[in-house]
Amino acid sequence: MKTTDLHHHTASESYAGAEDLPGTKPLTPQLNAMLVGRQDLHPELSIVRVRPDQGPVPPFRPGQFVTIGLLDAPAEHSPPKLALRPYSVTSAPDKREDVELYVNLVREGALTPHLWTLHEGGRLYLKPTVGGTFTLDEVPNGKDLVMVATGTGLGPYISMLRHFRGKDRWRKFVIIHGVRNVADLGYRGELEAAAKMDANVLYLPTVTREGWPGLQGRVQDVLFTDLYPQCAGAPLSPEQCHIFLCGNPVMVEAVESELVARGFRKHKRREPGNVHKEAYW
Repeated sequence: MKTTDLHHHTASESYAGAEDLPGTKPLTPQLNAMLVGRQDLHPELSIVRVRPDQGPVPPFRPGQFVTIGLLDAPAEHSPPKLALRPYSVTSAPDKREDVELYVNLVREGALTPHLWTLHEGGRLYLKPTVGGTFTLDEVPNGKDLVMVATGTGLGPYISMLRHFRGKDRWRKFVIIHGVRNVADLGYRGELEAAAKMDANVLYLPTVTREGWPGLQGRVQDVLFTDLYPQCAGAPLSPEQCHIFLCGNPVMVEAVESELVARGFRKHKRREPGNVHKEAYW
């Protein structure tokens, strides 16, 4: 599921039987965490908070992910199974009493239909390790960071912004968030407030299927037109910019290809570049 440069947060939510979970007894998967908060933005989009039973969330870096699980109804004579899915953490790493996640309902999925019926206090599984390399670890200070997302691909950028804002980590932090409808603009209030208070933060939401006073169209219509330099006050330059791509893999691949054609380089551990990607689907 994970490569050096890209790991997929797949909507084909996977299963693990009790035998896959270390430290559990056969046929009794361990639900080791509690749902302690949820904010339903609309019927298919939510921000949830999960608290592990034993101490704080493991240490993590902004941009990394955790894996949560819920029991699925077993077939007759079959052991219980956990439906598992990774989610990027949106909370800051200095707030580890619980972990915040940005989640959309996948109606045909194995996990989220059950998650949508879970109330505060409900039990679930939280994998005791974190993962992912979609971080700022290999990005120099003082660059323009252009964070492009569709849908819940916004999640890792929220953690980065919460943790690094005001610490001279970047010259500019630009979020371009593409969604279908205005109601899909999760964290809009927080991002608008951050951009208003901090001249080095720019929030550019764009909507494709609904009229509204803001930008309309795909993320490409913001990134690869005169809109970007007009709004950012600087060109989209391979010398100054690092581009992060997260969301629909069709968007990720299309934008990456265009960036490479414009002189950007794909980032690899052994071949550093300035295009970093992660796909959700």
